[in-house]
Amino acid sequence: MAAAGCGILNMGYLLVLLLAAPLFGAVVCALLPDARAAKSWALLVSLATALLGILLAVEFHRHGELEFIGARFTALNGSFHLGMDAISLWLVLLTVGLSPLAIASSFESIRERQKEYYAWMLALMVAMLGVFIARDVLLFYVFFELTLIPMFFIIGIWGGPERRYAAAKFFLFTFAGSVFTLAAAIYLGVRAGTFDLKPVVQFAQANLSDRERLWIMLGLLAGFAVKVPLFPVHTWLPLAHTEAPTAGSVILAGVLLKLGTYGLLRLAVPIGLVDSMGTTFPMLIAWIGIVCVIGVIYGALVAWVQADIKKLVAYSSVSHLGFCVLGLVALNDIGMQGSVLYMVNHGISTGAMFLVIGMIYDRYHTRDINELSGLAKRMPVLAFFFVLFMLSSIGLPGLNGFASEFLTILGAFTSPHLGIPFGSLAALGVILGAVYMLHMTARVIWGPLKVPAVRAATPHGAHDRGPGDIGRREIAILVPLALAVIVLGVKPGLVTDSLLGPIEAIRRPVQQPVARERLRDDGWRAVVEREIGERAAGES
Repeated sequence: MAAAGCGILNMGYLLVLLLAAPLFGAVVCALLPDARAAKSWALLVSLATALLGILLAVEFHRHGELEFIGARFTALNGSFHLGMDAISLWLVLLTVGLSPLAIASSFESIRERQKEYYAWMLALMVAMLGVFIARDVLLFYVFFELTLIPMFFIIGIWGGPERRYAAAKFFLFTFAGSVFTLAAAIYLGVRAGTFDLKPVVQFAQANLSDRERLWIMLGLLAGFAVKVPLFPVHTWLPLAHTEAPTAGSVILAGVLLKLGTYGLLRLAVPIGLVDSMGTTFPMLIAWIGIVCVIGVIYGALVAWVQADIKKLVAYSSVSHLGFCVLGLVALNDIGMQGSVLYMVNHGISTGAMFLVIGMIYDRYHTRDINELSGLAKRMPVLAFFFVLFMLSSIGLPGLNGFASEFLTILGAFTSPHLGIPFGSLAALGVILGAVYMLHMTARVIWGPLKVPAVRAATPHGAHDRGPGDIGRREIAILVPLALAVIVLGVKPGLVTDSLLGPIEAIRRPVQQPVARERLRDDGWRAVVEREIGERAAGES
């Protein structure tokens, strides 16, 4: 890293530490002597990483964007280039916030091969964080693909009865789509002479033909759409969610699905839908919008008829992520701000729903709606959190889901590329979402008490009255998420106000052709360091 004599550049080392801490923790966790130590160590490392994320947020508030420019790989014209803007910051905070909660939720449910399990959870954390802070296209792709390996083992070893089939389907679907993304990334880097993210996007906008950009967009869309997932490449998701352990479902819904939407935002949208003349591919935008609307309505209708609570919430993610991508392709500030806010809020609300469902399953060993009823009578504290997160998921005003749904739909309504038909159909999805979530809650939480006969023998041979309400550890896991639901519901501007600058930068294409030699020789590094130096000089 070149010395620039400024605090912003020096604080970029925190980005490296953000990756190094869980990576070191994963290696040590695998080598620890017993499972109890592994649990405590994994939780400690995840909490330390969360503190690093908070420290990065403080430094970002002080200095703006953070950058770290490491080694350059001359043979590939790539680099170990990390960076953070407001979009990355909120997704990093989502990742480091959910990870300790997911690990803590596993303490009672994971009983076998615990050292391996917690090591894979920390390794998954490294890969997810790497995606959000990578500023080199090849580095981004490496982290993007690395997320497959830990999740494959988490589902395949610690999942449900069909875990091997679910893990294989998850891996093959996402890997097959990513092959096209890799081809698009390599073509971009070769044409631009560098893989650095910002110059690559600028080069594509100003120098590539419409035909080249269209094919690159389709290649990127193939990988990211599977990861989101968009209809009709969503079929791996319900099975993966159903078979994954609770923590796996939390991370899968909360963070991993956002890798697809984040990739669309960083690469596919600016390269494929924005150029130096301000034109777009209107037919492509319309087709993506149609796919999103189909996903919104289809996901809601299929969720409505599910008997498995976990599968119902899994199909709800197909519906919710349709809103998220619809906001992106609206290509206006309102829709794109709402889309990023949706990424954060969906991670909180759906991750929390999977945690609550996991707590029910730990007690009654079923997720069948037909076997559960009236849980509020036996588990009033869990019922409170269940209803809160359900209301958040359907977008009740005052809770976090409302602002993101409202902004994405408003973005579709006001978009010159989408318009009233898309906004109206998306709004129908909101109504259907409320129907299936309220239907499920009414059957599980209220009504006459009905639970499976799960009773533990006492020393005297009698039986207790069945599992009770959630305990202090479980309450401590759910309280931070409940607070986030309320705070972001009351003050969504905490997120959206910070997003306007980076979203405007994505929507504002370069106006002049960019010389390939400039990018290859010094543009990728000198431009970044010059911008950082100018910001530091302005502050001083």
